[in-house]
Amino acid sequence: MAVLGIDIGGSGIKGALVDLETGEMLTERHRIKTPAGRTPDDMAEVVHQIIKHFDYKGKVGCGFPTVIKKGVCKSPGNLDKSWLNLNVEELLEKKTGLDFTVINDADAAGYATMTYGIGKGEEGLVVMITIGTGLGSGAFLDGRLIPNFELGQIPYKKYKKIELWAAASAKEREELSFEEWGERFNKFLKYVDLIIAPDLIILGGGTSKHFDKFKEYITIDTPVIPAELRNQAGIIGAAAATLHKAPKV
Repeated sequence: MAVLGIDIGGSGIKGALVDLETGEMLTERHRIKTPAGRTPDDMAEVVHQIIKHFDYKGKVGCGFPTVIKKGVCKSPGNLDKSWLNLNVEELLEKKTGLDFTVINDADAAGYATMTYGIGKGEEGLVVMITIGTGLGSGAFLDGRLIPNFELGQIPYKKYKKIELWAAASAKEREELSFEEWGERFNKFLKYVDLIIAPDLIILGGGTSKHFDKFKEYITIDTPVIPAELRNQAGIIGAAAATLHKAPKV
């Protein structure tokens, strides 16, 4: 069964057709740069362009880069403030005429990793952290999703949220070395370890492919491993949500 998965990010919006039995992507991902204003109408148009690219007519799964409750955006995150309290599913359905399942993007990445990837069969509290424009996080207890576990929103010193200081976007913006950024990311992981004491942390997002360049700066006792699916996980997990009905609360 092929379903279109779309991963909405702060820098790019990506989509691909996914085989829900195997979790494999059936096409190359199609990526369009996220519009500069990150407004609902502009971003919905990009989603529509991706659907037209694949000439797709079925159900669509979509990962969204902030808290989603019953299809509604509860925090604008790194997007335009007009997203707040907007029903994302209704917006995209109206724009495209297709049925959408929208979940938090880190939940989607974690869902893919726990269903098809390295997290499959892992018990206890497993946290998936996606490193990108922000720091997304998805939590799973004995394989079951705990939705909207947004650890990147923790305030830190002068920063409203720690992801402004420790995400990959901060590394790029401040031109940090992997050592400098790795020490920041390790500080974030120390807070995660202190607050929720997970049994395993899995890293996703594009930066996870450089794990060998910063793993030596991670000093927490909890095991930290890169996800095999990496930046494909958001697309795969979003597509899978249409079938497996990831919880919406």
